[in-house]
Amino acid sequence: MPMTALKFKPGIVSDITSYSNEGGFVDGDKVRFRFGFPEKFGGWEKYSPNQYLGSARRLHNWVALDGSDFMGVGTHLKYYIEEGQTFNDITPIRNTTGAGDITFAATNGSTTITVTDPAHGANEKDFVTFSGAATLGGTITATILNAEFQIVSIISSNAYTITSSVAANSSDTGNGGGSVVGAYQINVGLDNTVGGTGWGAGQWSGTTSGALATQLNEALDDSETDVDVDDETGMNTANDVILVDNELMLVSATSDDNTMTVTRGHSGTTATTHADNTLVRLAVGNADSANDFVGWGNAASVTVPGAQIRLWSHDNFGEDLIINARDGGIFYWDKTNGLGNRAIELSATSTYSGETSVPTIAKQVLVSDQDRHVIVFGCDGLGANSSATQGDGVQDPLLIRFSSQENPVDFFPTATNTAGDLRLGGGSTFVQAVETKQQILVFTNKTLHAMKFIGPPFTFGLQELSKNITIMSSFSAIAVEDAVYWMGVDTFYVYGGGQTIQLPCTVKDKVFLDFNFEERDKVHVGLNSEFGEILWFYPSSAGTEIDKYVAYNYIEKLWYYGTLVRQAWLDRGIRNLPQATGNQYLYNHEVGFDDDGSAMTSFIESSAIDIGDGDKFVSLKQVIPDITFNGSTSVNPDVSFTMKSRNNPGANFNQTTENTTQRSATTPVEQFTQKLDYRLRGRSFALRIDSTSLGTKYKLGTPRVDVREDGRR
Repeated sequence: MPMTALKFKPGIVSDITSYSNEGGFVDGDKVRFRFGFPEKFGGWEKYSPNQYLGSARRLHNWVALDGSDFMGVGTHLKYYIEEGQTFNDITPIRNTTGAGDITFAATNGSTTITVTDPAHGANEKDFVTFSGAATLGGTITATILNAEFQIVSIISSNAYTITSSVAANSSDTGNGGGSVVGAYQINVGLDNTVGGTGWGAGQWSGTTSGALATQLNEALDDSETDVDVDDETGMNTANDVILVDNELMLVSATSDDNTMTVTRGHSGTTATTHADNTLVRLAVGNADSANDFVGWGNAASVTVPGAQIRLWSHDNFGEDLIINARDGGIFYWDKTNGLGNRAIELSATSTYSGETSVPTIAKQVLVSDQDRHVIVFGCDGLGANSSATQGDGVQDPLLIRFSSQENPVDFFPTATNTAGDLRLGGGSTFVQAVETKQQILVFTNKTLHAMKFIGPPFTFGLQELSKNITIMSSFSAIAVEDAVYWMGVDTFYVYGGGQTIQLPCTVKDKVFLDFNFEERDKVHVGLNSEFGEILWFYPSSAGTEIDKYVAYNYIEKLWYYGTLVRQAWLDRGIRNLPQATGNQYLYNHEVGFDDDGSAMTSFIESSAIDIGDGDKFVSLKQVIPDITFNGSTSVNPDVSFTMKSRNNPGANFNQTTENTTQRSATTPVEQFTQKLDYRLRGRSFALRIDSTSLGTKYKLGTPRVDVREDGRR
C-alpha cells in the first residue's frame, strides 16, 4: 500500500487561491500554530459570577502597596474597580443637587415616576442616586426612592422619568419631601458609533436622545413669532435653531421671561400649528452642542461631541488610579479612600497640592514609568495664568501636556518644575500613545512620533518617525518586546529597529473585506505572550459588535483568524492568565478547552492537494491520522476528519448520497483510531478537522494517505 505523508505549511493563507497554496491551510477557527503544527485554542471560563453594566472596552491591572489586586474596568455606562471578583462602582459624580431641588410625581398603577429638577443636564440612560427622600404615601416608600436609578426618558431640561421597582397606588400623592438630594454620575457614553455625513445621516426628523429640550407654554398658530416656553435655559443664543414637532424655527432674540423671537418654517420646513406643552428641542450647531439634535436635511458628523463610543484610558499613579473618558474629563481615585468612594476630578483631588492648569478634557492619559510624569494627549491648554487651577477648557486634538515630575496636578511650567507641553505636527488629531522600553510612540491619524524624556529644561522631546501611515483605532497598537505592532485601515504595520514597515499578511483580504468600518473605534489589540500571539478583535460586516479576531504569531511569523466576541483583552502578568470581557462578564482565558462549560467549536481546513500537476484522477483509499489529544480533560476526546474531493478548481467540495463514490466523507477520530477507510475519487483533495466535543484538545501532525493514480477521465 503506497502511502504519502501530508506535510502542511504552517499558518492560514486565504488571500490566494486554494491551488496556489497547495500544501497549506486555507481556513480555520480557534486554531493556533506551535512549532509549525495546528492545535486547538485554549478555552475560557468566567472569572467572576458577577456582571458589570455596559460594554467593557478597556482593562487595567495593578497592585497596591498592601498587595490588593485591582482591575480597572471601563464600560460605556460606568467605571469599575474589580477586586476579589466584585465590581466596585467608582464612576465620577458630575453634579450633586441642593436639598429640596428635586421632587417626584407618581401615577396610580404605574411604575413610571416623573422627576423634576431644574436644569438637570442629564441624558437618557444616565445614572442618578437619590438620598433624603420621604415616602410618597403609598407603595413608593423612602427605601425605594433612596437608591440608584437609570434615567429612562428626558421630558425637558427640567424633568425626566425613572422606573420604580413597584407600581404606585392611589396614596402615592407626595413629592418626596424637601430634603431630596440627587447625585448625578457623569453622562454615559455611546455603545455604538453615531457617524456619517450628509443628507439622511441622522434619524428621520433628526431627533436624537439626549437633545436639550423644554416645552411650549402656549399653543401656536402658523404665524406667531413670539414663542413662549417653560424654560429657555441653554436656548438663549441668537441664531439657534429649535425643533417643534417637524418645524424648525430660527431664534433671533430671547428674553428673560422665557420668550423667544423666531423666524418660522426655517430650513425648508413648513410653519404650522402646535399644541400647548409640545416638546421643543435644540438643534445641531448651537452653543450647547453636546445636547443637540441633528435636524432633517442637516449633516451628522462623528466630530460632534458624544458621537463616538465611550472609551477609557487609565493608568495607575503609584497605588492610585487616573482615568479619562476619551474626549471627556480626567479623574483621580485615591486608594486610601477605599473602594466605596468614587473617582473625582483630577483638579479637585486633595491627595496632592499645588493644582495648576490641570487639563479638564483629553483623549488619553498615561503615566510614564521611568520618570513619573502624568502625560495628557489631545487636551485643553494652559489656564489664564499661573494661579489658575484648571486648563482653559478648549480642546486641542494635537496638544500634549505633562505634569511636573511626581506631582500629577502641577501642569503650569515654571523654572522650578518639569511641567510642559508639546504639539504634534502632521495629521489632524491624536489617536494613540504607546509606551515602550525606551520611548513613547505617539500616533496621529497620519504620522508616527517618538516622545522621549530628555531632562530639563524641556523635559520631553518629539521626533517624527513616519508619515503617511494609518491607524485603525485608539487602541489598535501594542508594544511587544522592542517593537510596536498596529492595525491600519487596510494593512498591518510594525515599528522596530528605527523603521516602519508594512507586515506581510496572508489573510489581509479576509479581514478588511469583511469589516464594519463604521464601528472601527471598537477595534482593540491584545497580547497572548505565552503563545507569541498578537490578536486584533474587530467587528465584521455582519453586525455592529466585535465578533472576529485576526492573530499574528510574531515568533513563527504566521497569521490565523477566527470568531470570538471579546470587547477588551489583557495579557497575563500580575494575574496568571489572560483576561477578557464579553457579554458583561470578565473571563479567564487559556483555561481548559471549552467555552465556559460548553463545547468550543474549532476547525482547520487545508488547501487543495493533488498528485503531480493535477492532470490525473486519483483514488483515496485510506488515511492514517496523526493527531494527539494530550491534555484533554475528556475521557474520550475526539475530532472529525473530513476528506473532500473535487475535479477542478472551480468545482465545490460537496457530498452526494446518490452516487456510490461520495465527493466527501467524514469520519470520527479518537485517540486510539489507527486508520480511516474511504472511497473517494477526484483530481484534488482537501482535509478538514472539526472539534465540537467537550474537554477535547487536539494537535495535528503529519497524516499519511493512500492515494493511487486512477486514470485521466
